[in-house]
Amino acid sequence: MEQSLEKQLDLIRRNTVELIPEVELIEKIKRSIETGVPLKVKIGLDPNRPDIHLGHTVALQKLRDFQDLGHKAILIVGDFTGFIGDPSGQDSERAAIDWDTVRANAQTYFDQASKVIDYDKAEVRYNSEWLLPLNFKDVLRLTRSFTVHRMLERDDFETRYREGTPISIMEFLYPLAQAYDSVAIEADIELGGTDQRFNLMVGRTIQERYGQEPQCLVIMPLLEGTDGVRKMSKSLDNYIGITDEPHDMYGKCMRTPDELIGKWRELVTLMPHVEREALDAGIRDGSIHPMDAKKAMAFEIVKRFYSDDDAVAAQEHFTRVFSQRDLPPEDMIPEFEVTGELVTDGGIRVIDIMSMTELAKSKGEARRLIEGGGVYWKPGDGEESRITDVLCTLQQPVDGILRAGKRRVVKLIDKTDV
Repeated sequence: MEQSLEKQLDLIRRNTVELIPEVELIEKIKRSIETGVPLKVKIGLDPNRPDIHLGHTVALQKLRDFQDLGHKAILIVGDFTGFIGDPSGQDSERAAIDWDTVRANAQTYFDQASKVIDYDKAEVRYNSEWLLPLNFKDVLRLTRSFTVHRMLERDDFETRYREGTPISIMEFLYPLAQAYDSVAIEADIELGGTDQRFNLMVGRTIQERYGQEPQCLVIMPLLEGTDGVRKMSKSLDNYIGITDEPHDMYGKCMRTPDELIGKWRELVTLMPHVEREALDAGIRDGSIHPMDAKKAMAFEIVKRFYSDDDAVAAQEHFTRVFSQRDLPPEDMIPEFEVTGELVTDGGIRVIDIMSMTELAKSKGEARRLIEGGGVYWKPGDGEESRITDVLCTLQQPVDGILRAGKRRVVKLIDKTDV
């Protein structure tokens, strides 16, 4: 190892939530430096979906950090554990996926992961390699290594048990099977988000029971999605895929709440620390407008996954679309479903829709926007027209695009007959 202990720790600590336990990690790094033997750094992936989004890149970037320090990156494909389904954050049993789907998703996943990690220097292993050959005696030995009491300490299991929601024995086996991955490859370090903390801790316990030195854990923060509240997820439709077209990626970044600018810039862009600090300072003292800071963030994200030219083109597209009051492409416009319970006398008031969506923070603000002449309605294939009456009601079918100002736009979809 060419890097000193201090330099390695500085990079490893960057953008992490917790190192467990840090004193053991320091000893592992010291030993690696002294012996010249790289540490085995593991990340487990259950590819139940094929595409990578910005949230996935947080842990993948930390894996790349370890690679840059000279350590060995090992990607574990959960083709076997995919049959069980990770119960993390689930309020019911997750459906298993078939073998062919897992393998196909894994290939797509790794093709995209190469945008972040040095894939040529990474080792890829499928956990069916060691989990399939286990016989029932082996499984019993594994289950003896962990107690039901410890398993129920897990938040989602504890909640489901308290509420009387069924928990299958198979779900209990997921953390054990994932932990056995660490035994099989004799992992020194495992990476994961805060939602994986329990699973990763089980790995330490199981390694000890199998006579191995327990792995250290590097816990990464979760990236909130474009809604600014929940973690980025395809199932929540608040994600930005790293293979999204450049102008789509840029536009989605610009839709994120201002309060996420600093976190996204820190966790997703490759901007030098000095530049990030300068932007933060500018926002605080008012010399940099949050919109300009967000543009800088969006530019750097597109640049990271594409190129300078693509980032420039995406920024110009965004500026052209919004500065000329043109509507953005429909796939960039957030949708709002108008359901039966929202409709009264065959319609819904504009101020009600605006307060339910991101067009206005309150009905009072909605009224002010209408009175100021800044609200427009474009029904279906019709022409856009200004709304001037604060009591305006959109009659069914409520399908079209509602706009407040230049940038706040929502697509209304009538679901009253569904």
